Amino acid sequence: MKAQQISQFTLILLIISAIDNIRNLPQIALFGSTLIFFFALSALFFLIPVALVSAQLSSSSKEHGGIYHWTCLAFGPKIGLMAVWLQWINTLVWFPSILSFIAATATYFFNPALASNKAYLVSVILAVFWAMTLINLAGIHRSASLATIFSVLGALIPIGLIIGFATLWTLSGKPLQIHFNLHNLFPVFSHGESLSSLTALTAIMTSFLGVELATVHINEVKNPEKSFPRALCISVLIILATMTLGSLGIALVLPLDQINLVDGVMQIFTLFSQTYHFTILIPVIMLMIICGGLGGMISYIISPVKGILQVAESGYLPPFFTVKNRHGVPTRLLITQAIIVSLVCSAWGLMPSVNGSYWLLTDLSTELYILMYVFMFLAAWRLRNTSRAPIDLFLIPGGMLGTGITCFFGLVGCAITLIIGFIPPSNIDVGSNMHYFTTFSSGVILMILPVFAFYAYKFFCSLKSSES
Repeated sequence: MKAQQISQFTLILLIISAIDNIRNLPQIALFGSTLIFFFALSALFFLIPVALVSAQLSSSSKEHGGIYHWTCLAFGPKIGLMAVWLQWINTLVWFPSILSFIAATATYFFNPALASNKAYLVSVILAVFWAMTLINLAGIHRSASLATIFSVLGALIPIGLIIGFATLWTLSGKPLQIHFNLHNLFPVFSHGESLSSLTALTAIMTSFLGVELATVHINEVKNPEKSFPRALCISVLIILATMTLGSLGIALVLPLDQINLVDGVMQIFTLFSQTYHFTILIPVIMLMIICGGLGGMISYIISPVKGILQVAESGYLPPFFTVKNRHGVPTRLLITQAIIVSLVCSAWGLMPSVNGSYWLLTDLSTELYILMYVFMFLAAWRLRNTSRAPIDLFLIPGGMLGTGITCFFGLVGCAITLIIGFIPPSNIDVGSNMHYFTTFSSGVILMILPVFAFYAYKFFCSLKSSES
């Protein structure tokens, strides 16, 4: 029986729900008027190159998609395994941060002080993640439908409200926390602040990660070679506009030293509700935001797991992990993912503050994901040069030169982000620089090490097979 197909509208909202998450706005708003500079830099050196490369690569096949397939074509299965592992493992680090945002938002129903309580946050993180895992066991079509609803209710509408109220705040002459002039629009690169200022790039890069995720569902989309490029183009324009204006709206209204990374969204809505007298609607807005957070998780729970399933089916993982249920969902991989996320929650005890823990997990997740994009840009360039992947309907403008420039820009953006990822932000309590560097570096190494165990497993299986 032919599988139900995902419409282009659903595909667009699936991409938006994975990226356009309102919880990213407070951490970007921390950087004030310079966020415009960093958004422009991130769009030029990351978001636009990723979207163009994803569109070109997804046009190359009607049956397979995703980072594992692309990097295998370009460099072979070993590099493919490394790339898809980075895409997957970063989400396991990222899940606790998005779930902490959901948990902190929920505290406004009963006790906002709990937003800084680590025990409460960890408990809610575990409960919600396991519940979302069970939902995803029902298959991509059900989870995609939820993502469509949640992305509108919990992301697009609340971000639109922030933009609207911030505009009203500005036009009515209320005090602004940031001001726009030539000096303020650019980061400070003097008095030892240059590297610290660049940590804003990490926060903004984080808000753009995951554009390519939906391509693993390529065999469930009608006319994917046309649908994916079009969906990516529309999604990128919406994401760039809403994220820039939404974070700017928070920066204009809230004092920068009072923005809380975990519950900053509720801070801004609480202030707006008191100013414009709609306090009675706060519970409704809270529910919408919680839905948006859950919707943003849906693509990240199931899509990277489908990439890891390709690895398992290639023999790099035991056959135990290839088992799927009647909906085609790799059940054992999903359950394993939930167990690992439960263990990662212990990171909340590694930093002296909730903001510090939140930043550590966000930064670590970004570093791992950016490494994956390095492989993706290199694969796109190699495939375009060797023509090993038939690309029929969408090509990056400019032919070979255009592809080369796009990949070069993307690699430059990745290199900058990888370097500054090791630099702790000056406006968040993460302990001493050495403590942060040691914890962060150890996290990167520990997350990559399992790949070599998979290489060894494949080698010994091949050796055993040849002996028999």
